[in-house]
Amino acid sequence: MTEKVIQVESKINIILFWLCFFVTLLAIFMTLLEFFSRGAYPPSNINIFYIGVLIIYALHKEALRFLERSVPKRRPKSGEFFVYIWIIITAGLYLVNFLSKNYFSYSEAGYELKTLMNISFNTLEVGGVFVLARILKLLMVRLFYKK
Repeated sequence: MTEKVIQVESKINIILFWLCFFVTLLAIFMTLLEFFSRGAYPPSNINIFYIGVLIIYALHKEALRFLERSVPKRRPKSGEFFVYIWIIITAGLYLVNFLSKNYFSYSEAGYELKTLMNISFNTLEVGGVFVLARILKLLMVRLFYKK
């Protein structure tokens, strides 16, 4: 019974990963468009939805790992990808903005843009989801794997 549940949940986890991957690409595309257009496109406002999808994936992934505790096979850890990609993109955009002497921090009309700050908050939120998922995993190990 447990093995069948694990198989079903593993399939769901794969679907959740690809949905999260798709939403990540969408969020990145919209964020880059907003940044490089210098205010020509409005803020994407996808952050709350994106973080919600990421939380669902992360919690399901950790629950599945808990279910698989008796199965010695190790699966590749793909969730960290989302953290790494956001950190790299955010750092790259800061570099581009720095090298362009804050060109992307102001609209063509001279208004200060909050795009880079919003990207930073999103990156920190993604990192926060990752850290919370890791803490959850450590708590489960501590509670259920006492020797």
